[in-house]
Amino acid sequence: MNKTLLAAGALWLMGAAIASAEDQTLTISVYGFAQDEFGELLYKPFEAECGCKLVVETGNSIERLAKLEANKDAPVIDMAVFSLADALAAARKGLTEKIDHTKLSSYDKLYDFAKDPNGDGMSVGYTFYKTGIAYRTDKMKIESWADLLKDEYVDHVALPNITTNQGGPVLSMIGKAIGKDTPDLKGAVEAVGEKRDQFVTFYVKSSQLVQLMQQEEIWAAPMGHFSWGGISKLDLPIGWATTKEGDAGDMNAMVLVKGSKNHDLALKFMDFWLSTPVQTKIAEMLVDSPANKDVVVAPEIAAKLTYGADVANKLTFMPAATTLDYREKWLEEWNTSVAQ
Repeated sequence: MNKTLLAAGALWLMGAAIASAEDQTLTISVYGFAQDEFGELLYKPFEAECGCKLVVETGNSIERLAKLEANKDAPVIDMAVFSLADALAAARKGLTEKIDHTKLSSYDKLYDFAKDPNGDGMSVGYTFYKTGIAYRTDKMKIESWADLLKDEYVDHVALPNITTNQGGPVLSMIGKAIGKDTPDLKGAVEAVGEKRDQFVTFYVKSSQLVQLMQQEEIWAAPMGHFSWGGISKLDLPIGWATTKEGDAGDMNAMVLVKGSKNHDLALKFMDFWLSTPVQTKIAEMLVDSPANKDVVVAPEIAAKLTYGADVANKLTFMPAATTLDYREKWLEEWNTSVAQ
């Protein structure tokens, strides 16, 4: 009788453990792009490894941040990814908590700038990208960000609107080139404002650039390297400029939602995402550039990514605090000098 009861008890505990693992659900909040690829390379393999269910919520940063704030007292999201500025904004609102780096076996494999990108222990970078200048090599010579302002070029140039993620970094690089590199971007905005009627457009979506290039309305435009794939496929002589100031850099980062009921599972997912095999597969599919410096890809793949220590060490990253603290001032100056 006792043996039967013990066996039954053991089976019940085993069944309960299996059911518990299967009942675990991790809810993540991410950008909406490349979700089919992420499903194949990241989500499904993680579910298979953890024996859990992954619920993926997508949307733009404003919507996703608002949801975190609306549910601050009873979180419905366990882990999220944001730009560095939005990650810092979430931290300042008390929506995230410190990440225990000792639980991330891949942490030491990350580029140093990705380990704690905002310096508050609240985020870990998983991908980074450069913002530079794509240009018609047969029409112009770009050796400096200041060349975008030249009279012979400016009426064939598109710049990002200040409201875009590329707006601040691009103006910062222009300011650096003209010797007016200040956090308020005043000098750069004024320089652009002086020629505001000559620029082709101040774009709000990088997808606009492919058509503008194809129709030869523009010869040059600063853009995030994630847009380079579409531009480079055009049957036109288009190159990526090598400027004396270098390229701007930016990064997307993971955050752990404060009060998450699946804290440990969220950390396991972060570690899985940062692992060399997963980051390699994501890079090879040209979805994201790897923050894991151990990733090795073929040269033809590397050319299409922001890849390698040589590239990474030459990037200029704008501090997220600068973006948050000056964003309203940038917009005010832009509306006065450019958008009037």
